[in-house]
Amino acid sequence: MKMKNIIMVSMIAILIIPTACSPGVTDGMMTASGATLQSNHSRVKAPEVASEDRAALSEGNGAFALDLYRQLQKTDGNLFYSPYSISAALAMTYAGAAGTTAEQMADTLHFTLPQEGLHPAFNWLEGELASRGKGEDEAFRLHVANAVWGQKDYQFKTAFLDTLAENYGAGLRIVNFGDPEESRETINDWISEQTKERISDLIAPSDITTDTRLVLTNAVYFKAAWKYKFLESETTDQPFYLLDGGNVTVPMMQQTMLFGYAEGEGEGYQAVELPYEGDELSMVVLLPEKGKFAAFENTLDYETVTSILDMLETRNTRLTMPKFGFTSDFNLKEMLSDLGMVAAFSSEDADFSGMTDIEELWLDDVVHKAFVSVDENGTEAAAATGAIAVASMPGVVTIDRPFIFLIRDIETGTILFMGRVVNPVA
Repeated sequence: MKMKNIIMVSMIAILIIPTACSPGVTDGMMTASGATLQSNHSRVKAPEVASEDRAALSEGNGAFALDLYRQLQKTDGNLFYSPYSISAALAMTYAGAAGTTAEQMADTLHFTLPQEGLHPAFNWLEGELASRGKGEDEAFRLHVANAVWGQKDYQFKTAFLDTLAENYGAGLRIVNFGDPEESRETINDWISEQTKERISDLIAPSDITTDTRLVLTNAVYFKAAWKYKFLESETTDQPFYLLDGGNVTVPMMQQTMLFGYAEGEGEGYQAVELPYEGDELSMVVLLPEKGKFAAFENTLDYETVTSILDMLETRNTRLTMPKFGFTSDFNLKEMLSDLGMVAAFSSEDADFSGMTDIEELWLDDVVHKAFVSVDENGTEAAAATGAIAVASMPGVVTIDRPFIFLIRDIETGTILFMGRVVNPVA
């Protein structure tokens, strides 16, 4: 079965210190040396997480996804990112935070659960996602991987490493940041392997220095087929209308099928849901009316998205949408700071004492990169996309202007990816 890819590489959080030193052995810590420093605690494979904690994690991650979208929308052009990946990687960082740093991270990321409840909840969620597409006819692949990279011969607290091992399956991989280029290549090679070589050179030469002590990574790889594929013979070149009033000619896919559909009367939008094979994940497209994209985007929040998703109903729909593919990359330090996560990036105020006591650590930057590709065969779709049908005629959704889209896990409500397309051929 021919399938296209949706690949995302996670965020990288780089913690640095102002000067190098030679720390001594401290009680309650583990010294990183050799190839990997793995806690002697195994990953908890069936964490006991109450239903209300599961809901709290999903709602919090969703709220952060939309908060971050409002920051990212300030950039020009198309955008694509994985809010889940960023939340997961920063959750690992949060495990070593304390004081005001931890409070600001929790507020920014909408972590409403206490540390002892949050990390098992993330463990449960990753286990849920890992189970997708595991039937006899595996129509798609969803792969999540975590890794933590620490300085050789540096001391990290046992409790911090235990949390990473038990809930994220992440052992501490040992590198020598004294050789920034070699360590950068090592981490980039891992990222490339986890994303089937779709993401390369995520970490730039300037991202790692001899002051770097810890790098936390999360990678998400997704490959899927639509439940209802588009016929290539139905794809034709048609205009896509841009925000500035101009247009570009793009290949438009077309089909009539039962899709999930909703529209906001007086609110100026249509929504359509395309399921992937297996009916476990779907892509939801939010299409504002012509001339109302900015107004719709500026008021978009988690409550609005949830309300739209709740209104989706299966309708016979004539769907026209563009093929598209692009890459996005971001440095998130300024955006996360604007959302309230200030102390973590401050050399004076950061408190990551849960990781180590020998030096004061802070976040230097958070970088993120994502790639998306959608065509007639591909991604996957569950539920349905559709316009309201009049009598026996199909409703019509023509995605020929800027739109917002997200890919979600239907059962947990987790928004795995989110983005917008303002020019499919940019």
